[in-house]
Amino acid sequence: MRILLVEDDHSLAQAVAAVLNTQHYVVDIATDGQDGWELAEVCSYDLILLDVMLPKLDGISLCRQLRQEGYQMPILLLTALDTRTDKVMGLDAGADDYLVKPFDFQELTARIRALLRRGNSSLPPVLEWGSLRLDPSSCEVTYASQVLHLTAKEFSILELFLRNSQRVFSRSAIIDQLWGADKDPPEENTIKSHIKSLRQKLKAAGANYDLIETVYGLGYRLKPLPQEQSSQTTEEELFLTQQQAMLAAVAKGREDFKAKVGSRIAVLEQATNALTVGTFDVQLRLHAEQEAHKLAGAMGSFGFLAGSELAYQIEQLLGDTTPIDEAQSQRLCELVKELQRQLEETQTQPTYVEPVASKQCQNVLLLISDDRKVVEQLVNEAATQGIQVESATNTTDARSAFGKAVPQAFASSTPDVVLLDLCCPYGVKDSFKLLAELSNQTPPIPVLVFTDQNNFTERVEVVRAGGRAFLQKSMPASLVLQFVTQVLQPLTTTEARVMVVDDDQEVLSVIQKLLEPKGFRVTTLSDPRRFWEILTEFSPDLLILDLKMPYVNGIELCQVVRNDPHWSGLPVLFLTAYAQANTVERIFAAGADDCVSKPIVGSRLVTQVFNRLQRKASQTKPLA
Repeated sequence: MRILLVEDDHSLAQAVAAVLNTQHYVVDIATDGQDGWELAEVCSYDLILLDVMLPKLDGISLCRQLRQEGYQMPILLLTALDTRTDKVMGLDAGADDYLVKPFDFQELTARIRALLRRGNSSLPPVLEWGSLRLDPSSCEVTYASQVLHLTAKEFSILELFLRNSQRVFSRSAIIDQLWGADKDPPEENTIKSHIKSLRQKLKAAGANYDLIETVYGLGYRLKPLPQEQSSQTTEEELFLTQQQAMLAAVAKGREDFKAKVGSRIAVLEQATNALTVGTFDVQLRLHAEQEAHKLAGAMGSFGFLAGSELAYQIEQLLGDTTPIDEAQSQRLCELVKELQRQLEETQTQPTYVEPVASKQCQNVLLLISDDRKVVEQLVNEAATQGIQVESATNTTDARSAFGKAVPQAFASSTPDVVLLDLCCPYGVKDSFKLLAELSNQTPPIPVLVFTDQNNFTERVEVVRAGGRAFLQKSMPASLVLQFVTQVLQPLTTTEARVMVVDDDQEVLSVIQKLLEPKGFRVTTLSDPRRFWEILTEFSPDLLILDLKMPYVNGIELCQVVRNDPHWSGLPVLFLTAYAQANTVERIFAAGADDCVSKPIVGSRLVTQVFNRLQRKASQTKPLA
C-alpha cells in the first residue's frame, strides 16, 4: 500500500519512511505543503501522513484543500501542537486522526493500520487464495502451513495480487504501484525476476509453479485454484522479526538525526548571540523558533526526552509575540547551553531505550518508592502473577521516565497502573502533584497510593487528586498486588463495545472518532426504531443515548433497557443540550448512570466512558 508523507524535518521523515518500509508500505516524501498537494494530485495514495507546520502551505490548509477537492483517503496529522483548538481545527479540516509529537513509532504504525482498516472495511484482515495466506498486520506469508521467507518487494507484489485477485497487472503497472516517486524505477526485467523468485518459493512450499500465471501480452495474475484449507504457522517468529526490523529502522534514524542535529543547534546559538549583541531580528527569531519546534518533535520521537523538553521550552520562549527582555534572553541562553550538553551526552549515552518486542505483552506496574524492603517484596510477588514491574525511587525519576507528555515513552512499556509511595523523596506535596497529573490523562493512568499514615485528611486529598486506592504499607505484598490486579482487570479484557444512539449523524461521527482510537469498538444508530435489533446483535458494554430523538426518545430507550433482566445492569450515559434541573432529574430517574452536556468535550467524554466501564468491572469482580 502507498503512503504520502508530508514532513519538512528531513531526519524524522527518513526515519518514518524507513519504519514504514519495514511494514511493506511504499512511501513518497514531500518536504512542503505545495509539493504534497502536487503529489496527491498525480499519484493514488492509500493514506496521507501530514505534518501541521509546513513551508508554503500548512498541513491544516492542505488537508482542507484535499477534502474540498473530494479526496477520500485517510489523513493522519503529525503535530507538535497539543492544544484542543489545534486538534479541533485539524479534525474539522477533514483529518481522520492526529498524533502529537514526540510520538512512538509503534503507536504511529498501529494508528496507520487502524485507519487503513477503516478506509478499506470491505477488505479481509487476512488475505487468502487457496492454501496461500498473507497477514498484512504481521507480514506473515504461508502456503499449506509452511512459512515463505519473502523479500520486501516480493511481499508487496504478492499482496498487490491478493488485494486485486481478478486483475491482470503489467510490469509497468506493478512498478507504478510499488515504487516511490522519489526513487528511480527499475527496469521491467526486474519485475520478471521478482515474479520468478516468488514462483520458486511458492513451488518449494508445495504450490504449482504457475500459481502466479502469465497472461501473454498483458501481464500477471493469480491463477484460480480450488479452495484449500489454510492453517496457522509460526506467527510469533514473524512478529518478532517485524519488530526487530522496525527497531533497527528507528535506531538508524536516530543515529542519522544525531549526526545532523548540529546545524539546528547552530541556528539557536546564532539567535542567542544576536540577542547579546543587539542584532536579533524577526526573521532570525522565526527561523530559530522553527528549528526548536522540529527539535522538540524529532528528539522526543527518537527517545531523547530531556532534550525534547528543553527544545519545547525554547520554542515557547521564541514563539511569544512580545519582545524578549533581559531575563528571557538569559533564560534562552541557559536552555540552549543545556540542550547542547544533553546532545553531547547522547553521543555516548543515548537516553532512548528500545522497547521489548513481545507478542504477548505483560501488564506493567510502575512502582515509585525508595523503601527498598517494600519494593523487593512487591517485585517478587509481581513476578509470580505475571506483572512486569518498573521502579523509580522518587517522583523526578518517574517523570523523566514518562517524558515531557505523560505518557510518552517508558523504559519497556507505558505503565498500565502506578503504585505511589506518598512518603517518597521530594515530599508528600510533589507526590500528590504527580498523582493528579497521571489521573488527569486521557485515558487516565490509574494510581494506587500506599503509605504508613492513616489519617482522614490524607485520604480525602488522595480522592481529590484522583487516586484509585489508599493502601497501608503494613499490608502483605500479595494483598497489595490483588488491588493492582483488580484495577488492571478492565484494561486486560477484550476491547469494550460502545453503542451510540443519536439522530444527528455529525454527533455520531464525532463520538466514533473520539472512541475508536482509544481501542473501543463502536456501533452507531441514528434511527431509534431499530434500537432493540442492534442492541441484541451488538451486545454493548456501554450505551450512549441522545435525549431528544424522533419516534422514541432517550429516556424511553433507557427505561426499556432497565426493564429487561438481561440488560438492566448495562451502563447508560446520556447526551443532552438541556441542563435544566428537571431534565437531569428525569434522566437519572429513568436509570441513567451519567450525563454529558452538548457540545461534546472529547477528553471529558472519553474519561467518563473509561471510568464508567472500570466501575462496572470492579463491581462485578469483587476482591476475594
